[in-house]
Amino acid sequence: MEFVSNFLFMGTQAGQGGNTIGTFLPIVLIFGVMYFFMIRPQMKKQKDHQNMLSSLEKGDKIVTSGGIFGKIVGVKDNAFTVEIGKDNKIDILKTAVTQKLEK
Repeated sequence: MEFVSNFLFMGTQAGQGGNTIGTFLPIVLIFGVMYFFMIRPQMKKQKDHQNMLSSLEKGDKIVTSGGIFGKIVGVKDNAFTVEIGKDNKIDILKTAVTQKLEK
């Protein structure tokens, strides 16, 4: 048992100066990797979606987050009027649009 406790506390002897750069370098690297592989691509995707929403206009064909296909027949401040069938129109929020289809 004494061997295990000596082994665990081997690096914490008094008088030894710790290398602070070596201690924090793995943490900084983990955050850097997370930023470039998770945060940055998500921000780019969100920016592209906002650009797509701002470019939508009357006559564009879209798909909503609920899977409804339709054609924009009216534009309001934060909503679209979408025709989903003959004489069937619904109002949806702009944020519910997930994709713009080709004309």
